[in-house]
Amino acid sequence: MHMPKRLEKKVKQMKNKTIKVDYIARVEGEGALYLKIKNNEVSDVRLEIFEPPRFFEAFLRGRPYSEAPDITARICGICPVAYQMSAVHAMENAFDVTIPPEIRELRRLLYCGEWIESHTLHLYMLHAPDFLGYDDVVQMAKDHPEIVKKALRLKKIGNDIMNLVGGREIHPINVKVGGFYKVPTRKELMKMHDDICWARDAAVETAKFAATLPFPEFFQDYECVSLVHPDEYPFNEGRIVSNKGIDISPEQYDFHFREEHVEHSHALHSRIRERGNYLVGPIARYNLNYDKLTQLCKEIAVETGLGKECYNPFKSIIVRGIETIYSCEEALRIIDNYRMPDSPSVEVEPSEATGYACTEAPRGMIYHRYRVNSEGLIEDAKIVPPTSQNQKTIENDLRNFVPTLINLPEKDLIWKCEQAIRNYDPCISCATHFLKLDIQRE
Repeated sequence: MHMPKRLEKKVKQMKNKTIKVDYIARVEGEGALYLKIKNNEVSDVRLEIFEPPRFFEAFLRGRPYSEAPDITARICGICPVAYQMSAVHAMENAFDVTIPPEIRELRRLLYCGEWIESHTLHLYMLHAPDFLGYDDVVQMAKDHPEIVKKALRLKKIGNDIMNLVGGREIHPINVKVGGFYKVPTRKELMKMHDDICWARDAAVETAKFAATLPFPEFFQDYECVSLVHPDEYPFNEGRIVSNKGIDISPEQYDFHFREEHVEHSHALHSRIRERGNYLVGPIARYNLNYDKLTQLCKEIAVETGLGKECYNPFKSIIVRGIETIYSCEEALRIIDNYRMPDSPSVEVEPSEATGYACTEAPRGMIYHRYRVNSEGLIEDAKIVPPTSQNQKTIENDLRNFVPTLINLPEKDLIWKCEQAIRNYDPCISCATHFLKLDIQRE
């Protein structure tokens, strides 16, 4: 039986098409997607980051080491704490600085605030509309006003923690190498106790809400990479570990990971030298650190069907809910046990040295390396943000995901592709900071 010519033509059109999304909405920064389908197979996929390079490493050269936390905080308005704390830890590593436990706890509290506000922003306002069929959270609010109101209050509580500990909720100004400029009193922290208790309960509801969303059956064999600490879910300390054999200190990062330029991106792509692409972020942290979660987090993980591991990137939205619960519980633990340090900071003596550090931003692990001269001036800086580490994996997800959607109308296919990208909550502006551009043409 011969296929009618009009149907034969239609099938050929479905088999071969090029899709270009000129601007990906609901992500931080500016990027596009190019997708080429040939014979129902993805022959080319590119996450095109065209936002101009921002040269943060160059800005840091010649500056005093003490300015690094404030400069790097400007890399991102959503997760500035992760950048400035990575700079702080790297400088303290270079100068062999040891901080007292009270300051260390306050740093974890500051991280709690950032994780609460960032995860809430992404989960409700950037990603949930994808699952529920809305163009944006404004449209979603018309049908689900109570959900959006809860999200706004939850995010504000995270911001309030950042404001109290960091001195400002965006680009905090109270962080310094060696500690803080000023520390809160126990009374000031306790004023937030009831709000954080509410936030913890709201975070439980958030994780349960995320678990009700419709998820495609899509599982990937990721090499998960994150910090792992022997005693706690990682924020700002630990070894770099993967589920496929890596177990190194931050000082060894450059021996195992490398960045490379690709012509279609103003952000460098990171890869494991021996193998290739890898995954950082909530799923990687969860898979490698499940045993460090609180009992409540584990109970909600079981109730939401996550189990001890997750390899479906679309379910990262549930993992973010679990991490929000953890952040609230950790904030309550720190506040309940808080003792003011004898001094807001310790003395720092700069010397000619190189410092290394990794911390965990909401979107994944960040690597900082600084070389400082004897006068305390920065001679060289390297910053590797989460999005540049995940870019190859995002493209690989699309390469494997699109064939399952090949017969969808083009509008729906584009929607699903953007949703797959937003699984990562990519921070494009964070990624476009590289310095060396090397394009070779044949």
